[in-house]
Amino acid sequence: MKRAAVLPGRPYPLGATWNGAGVNFALFSAHAEKVELCLFDPRGRREVQRIVLPEYTDLVWHGYLPDARPGLLYGYRVYGPYDPANGHRFNHHKLLIDPYAAMIAGTLQWSDAQFGYRIGSPRGDLSFDRRDDAAGMPKCVVVDTAFTWGNDRLLHTRWHELIVYELHVRGFTMKHPGIPANLRGTVAGLSSPAAIEHLTRLGVTAVELLPVNYFADDRHLVERGLRNYWGYSPISFFAPQPRYLAEPNLGEFKTMVSRLHDAGVEVILDVVFNHTAEGNELGPTLSLRGIDNKSYYALAEDPRYYLDYTGCGNSLDFDRAHVLALVTDALRYWVREMHVDGFRFDLATTLARRDGRFTTHGNFLTAVAADPALSRVKLIAEPWDLGPDGYRAGDFPAGWSEWNDRFRDGVRRFWRGDGSTPDMATRLTGSSDLFDRRGRRPRASLNFVTAHDGLTLTDLVSYDGKHNEANLDDNRDGIQENFSWNCGVEGETLDPQILALRGKQRRNFLATLLLSQGTPMLLAGDELARTQHGNNNAYCQDNELSWVDWSSTSDAHDGALIEYVRELIALRRAHPVFRRPRFFRGVEAEPSPLKDITWFAPDGREMTRDDWNDGGRRCFGALLGGDVGDRFISLQGYPELDDSFLMILNAHATSVEFVLPLIAPVRRWTHLLDTARLGATPRLPIAPGSRLTVADHSFSLFAGRLTE
Repeated sequence: MKRAAVLPGRPYPLGATWNGAGVNFALFSAHAEKVELCLFDPRGRREVQRIVLPEYTDLVWHGYLPDARPGLLYGYRVYGPYDPANGHRFNHHKLLIDPYAAMIAGTLQWSDAQFGYRIGSPRGDLSFDRRDDAAGMPKCVVVDTAFTWGNDRLLHTRWHELIVYELHVRGFTMKHPGIPANLRGTVAGLSSPAAIEHLTRLGVTAVELLPVNYFADDRHLVERGLRNYWGYSPISFFAPQPRYLAEPNLGEFKTMVSRLHDAGVEVILDVVFNHTAEGNELGPTLSLRGIDNKSYYALAEDPRYYLDYTGCGNSLDFDRAHVLALVTDALRYWVREMHVDGFRFDLATTLARRDGRFTTHGNFLTAVAADPALSRVKLIAEPWDLGPDGYRAGDFPAGWSEWNDRFRDGVRRFWRGDGSTPDMATRLTGSSDLFDRRGRRPRASLNFVTAHDGLTLTDLVSYDGKHNEANLDDNRDGIQENFSWNCGVEGETLDPQILALRGKQRRNFLATLLLSQGTPMLLAGDELARTQHGNNNAYCQDNELSWVDWSSTSDAHDGALIEYVRELIALRRAHPVFRRPRFFRGVEAEPSPLKDITWFAPDGREMTRDDWNDGGRRCFGALLGGDVGDRFISLQGYPELDDSFLMILNAHATSVEFVLPLIAPVRRWTHLLDTARLGATPRLPIAPGSRLTVADHSFSLFAGRLTE
């Protein structure tokens, strides 16, 4: 290969930037003494040239290669002190991944050479390893970002119209018979007509994709014959995971986004900025650690060690401007270059820490709020981490939504039969105890009953305990308390009564999720009765245990579950009373003659304080008044009225006699939903004051049109 000429270039933008004539390379490192750009042959097997970056401007090392072109493979070697006692871990024998690389080729082939210290040395990480690890390292790729988007743009779907569907790109597509075999497991498969048809038929308006950034298959998993499936072990914040691409081309991801947008479906990415795959002081040297460990990571009082708010060995230091720049640059890249509509932030409390403490005035939250691009996209926090005072549900700023585990646990416990009725009522109505402050709305509550982390819906009603033996960790991993109930038998059974009860419980959970105030999130495959056989931590199961099984589109013991979910979503979308923009107040609002919400005891009267304090109560009714609480919806300038709806929830193990409320404006009730039925509920009119037998473990819904 002809030796590449190198010119000074520019310190910005960071990364490798093709300008049509050559490529500019720029790398931040405040403490490095020298940076070498390493070029590789087209297969990434042989290092063909090392080029010292000639300029150092404002803490950025940079150079320009006029003969370089897209497709060039490269990496960095960074020189500086190896002094862990003072926070420095430079080791120029290790090839490093560019933090701003937009594409990475190859997979990480683990060996002891990827560690900056000598594995097995009595001095541990204070020792120094001189082996070259380039042969086992993935390589960065120079890319041409050109793409014809046409009229595509971010959808900016209104929050109250969101139906979020959490899916794994590989798991969702690997076994779908309608997706071509060569596209399964990839974003090209997700953008296929068969995949999009399933989403649109359900009524989904946003997909939340588990991490698609380049991540590591952790060494301990590889040595066990497993690999990282979920992807919460990031190496790059920009580059997509190669195994999710049918072809090594960024256009494939952009095409997926464009096709989903055409179908009215937003794309939300689950992003991991709280830590990296480099782990603690005994972890490998792959990127940031070797580029400038002291500048990127939050270090302890003894800078040899890391502050670990994440349980993953390290935490990024958001008190530092260049860390903040790296993360916000990555977010803007995904919005502007890839057209994604929003983000779900893993362990978001870590991102909001300043001087180690959570604050809504932290650097990251402030930067996002001030950014004209990022402040307008969907922002969803996982509002906890493992650090001090790390559980911050309800504490994120206005404009954010949050994963609501209080909804998950409260709903699970109620339908298991040992939950609190007042708590269930709070979760049904948007969790105002958490979110009704600072002008926040019910949409701030991202409601879910199941998610990737935990039991599937079918397993939630089939197992009392976790069964993670396939993870090869003696079933020690995964959360201990799932608030699940096996309905009488652990795991699979042919008992028709138990199967019927499990089917009823699934329908209860789905109805509660999709008819509650807030933003609902479904777990992919729950509508197909997907099972992981009791595994509640399938992070390392890239196999049929985790993949969605499309061989049956209905559960034989539960009727057409897909159709049931579709009808619930259609009901929610058709009636704004289930997705109110404001919290209930329990008062009348003109012109509706009803209070916005009224609670009823089984005997047909409004619940009293004594009723709420009855710890044994597991049956109640909630009447949602037809006023949707938004004075700006109607084109005529008048408040919009919807039908009024009565929910009756009975978590008792026995049936309950319930008197339908006798309310003057309601002439008749129409029974729309009864989870005790396998098929459709006959929509028969029922007179107010009628006495009904409400089945055990059931959710019923009645519509009542207000008298004109």
